[in-house]
Amino acid sequence: METLETTAVVRRRMSRQKNRNTGVEVALRKLLHGSGLRYRIHRRPVKGVRREADIVFGPARVAVFVDGCFWHGCPEHATWPRNNADFWRKKIEGNRSRDLDTDARLSDAGWLSVRIWEHDDPAEAAERVIATVAERREALGAPVRNGRSEVI
Repeated sequence: METLETTAVVRRRMSRQKNRNTGVEVALRKLLHGSGLRYRIHRRPVKGVRREADIVFGPARVAVFVDGCFWHGCPEHATWPRNNADFWRKKIEGNRSRDLDTDARLSDAGWLSVRIWEHDDPAEAAERVIATVAERREALGAPVRNGRSEVI
C-alpha cells in the first residue's frame, strides 16, 4: 500500500482514533451482559485465521463485529476524504474486502458473523445479537447456562 503524506495535526488526530472499546461497543456489551449473556471480547474465533472479533460467543459460534462507518465504508454515513482520495478509497475498499473475507472464513469454519454499524441503536443491536445467539444455541445444541460464574 502506498505511503500516506499527512500533516502533524492529522497524524495526531488519527492516532487518537480508538479501535477497541468504542462507545457503541461498550454500550452493546453492557446490554448483552445485562441480558445474562456471557462472552469473550477481542478474540480470534478461529485459530489460524488472523481476524479478531469484538465479541465472541464460543459455544454458539457467533462472532460480533462493531464496524465504524468511516473505516468500513457504511453505505449510509461513510464520507470520502478529499485529501489523499485515492489512498483512502483503496484503504476503505480493502477494509470492506477483508470484512467479506472474514465472514466467509468464519462461515467455512461453522461460525456466524454478525455485523453492527456504529450508528445502529445499541438496544436494537443487542436484541439482534441475543436472538442470533439463542437461535444458534438451539441449532447447534450448545449448552444454555445461566449463572454469574459461567461463560455462555
